[in-house]
Amino acid sequence: MLYQAQHSTIANKVTFESGIDLVFPTHIHNSFEIIIAIQGEIDITISNNKYTISNNECVLVFPNQLHEIKAKPHARHAILIFSPQLVKEFCKKTEAHIPKSNKFCLNSFYLDKIIRLNSNMTTVQLKGLLYTICGEFDKNADYIKFNSDKHNLLFKIFNFVSENYKKSCSLDKLSKEINYSYVYLSKLFSKHTGISYTEYVCRFRINEACYLLKNTNHTVLDIAYECGFDCLRSFNRSFKSITGISPTKYRNQKIIATF
Repeated sequence: MLYQAQHSTIANKVTFESGIDLVFPTHIHNSFEIIIAIQGEIDITISNNKYTISNNECVLVFPNQLHEIKAKPHARHAILIFSPQLVKEFCKKTEAHIPKSNKFCLNSFYLDKIIRLNSNMTTVQLKGLLYTICGEFDKNADYIKFNSDKHNLLFKIFNFVSENYKKSCSLDKLSKEINYSYVYLSKLFSKHTGISYTEYVCRFRINEACYLLKNTNHTVLDIAYECGFDCLRSFNRSFKSITGISPTKYRNQKIIATF
């Protein structure tokens, strides 16, 4: 299953998601993200650092950090994404810095609070929980200076794809829109993500298609067009190349997930 969630950039807004077999390609956003391994193992790459978490271990992804998530079969997860506006004092302390290591542990009390998060929690309660979690992380954290120029450009690239994947979003079009050299953008993207821009666009589209296959009754053909493919044959070929199975088989799989 591929993870699909709206990133929280709005003040006082959080997104919670849990499920099984979490996979999400390299991406970036403006929010904090806590990833917890409830059962099994999850491999996570954050800014070229690789972690494996299990048995209620966590990582805290900072805003504008590149990260990729690959759960091992049957691994269960919980994810909490929240706006920096909810932890302003923590943001002030860590401004222009990222942690040397994103991995940390929370005791069972706070893990249970996250997993049982609900809409009845007041803003004060929510901020209290998030500040406590950030405080637990900060206890043993060391920080390094953040290269904001490079990551701001990467963020523009990821944002361009997310806004244009349903239509043409070629690297040539991107270079003209953000006024950077085609060759420079290609090299930058490959260097920091490990895949080409074209491959990333394809993976992004297939990820969106997986979500629609599991959560809508749209036909496979409609989903192919909605996700930016110009024909069903191309969609089927790309889908099988990335997931290992056809769109129809993927839709019919029994995957336990909670949203």
